[in-house]
Amino acid sequence: MTTKKILEEVLSLPVEERALIADSLLRSLNMPDSGIEAKWTEVAKRRLQELRSGKVKPIPGEEVFDRALKRFSR
Repeated sequence: MTTKKILEEVLSLPVEERALIADSLLRSLNMPDSGIEAKWTEVAKRRLQELRSGKVKPIPGEEVFDRALKRFSR
């Protein structure tokens, strides 16, 4: 099967299946480092605990993007 034919087949799939294929292909190009993955897991757990405990206050995404646009549009 040619690359062109494979692409045609993949592009005809539902978006969820295409996303799964894209993720799998990207992971095959950039194999995750288990040490780094473990550290990111620790960070994510810590941040979740901070949110749940009230130590930090979440900021709505729209507000984050508004702030970023104002900051970098100068």
